Amino acid sequence: MSDELEPLAALAGARPPVPPPLSSALETELGRLHTVAPRRPRRQLATLVGISLAYGACVLAVLRMRIDMGELPLGFVVGAAVAWLLGFAVPCTIALVPRAGAMMPRRRWAVASAAIASVAFVALGLAIHPSGAHSGYYGWPRFVHGHACLEIGLATAFVPVLIGAMFLRGALPVGSRWIAAALGAGSGCLGGLVLHMHCPIADPQHVGLIHGGVVVAAALLAAAMVPRATDRPLR
Repeated sequence: MSDELEPLAALAGARPPVPPPLSSALETELGRLHTVAPRRPRRQLATLVGISLAYGACVLAVLRMRIDMGELPLGFVVGAAVAWLLGFAVPCTIALVPRAGAMMPRRRWAVASAAIASVAFVALGLAIHPSGAHSGYYGWPRFVHGHACLEIGLATAFVPVLIGAMFLRGALPVGSRWIAAALGAGSGCLGGLVLHMHCPIADPQHVGLIHGGVVVAAALLAAAMVPRATDRPLR
């Protein structure tokens, strides 16, 4: 048995072999490397939320507050605003901030947040739509007249989607469409918040399918477009 162990003992005491020299091509590539600042997801999230809320406030200032605001139940006005804010903050947090100790985005949570936000705000708009004396109605005959709200909501959602795509550039696996969808759904909720404070139309078709539809449309557009930017590595 000792004779069998002697070669192993000799190998254990031997010096490691000298590695071969680096090739000129590899040395050239190594020379091109430069330091990259690490991502700070929470700081990026705070920046996105701050800029987006300021932008949404500017959009609302350019438009106007809904003329029936004082006629609506206070609980509805405040409760719906809080719901829209949570719909904005939660999916964006999931898209930008990985769980503690991880580097990759939370894909399953992104799927859930995008799906829940897309369905919930359409359903809530169809079910809850109080009105006042100065509220307006389109109904099915004039449903298409509400396209302006869809455009306003998507224009509001564009800024947080753009900022989020910049922050996620080079930080996502290739083809992370669900992460982009979560970012889009959250951004669409910011558009929904602006519409909640601006639009006096109170029929269920408009509130549910147009205001809530902004979330769905923003999620789909972000899923289609954002990965084209985030799949490219930083240079």
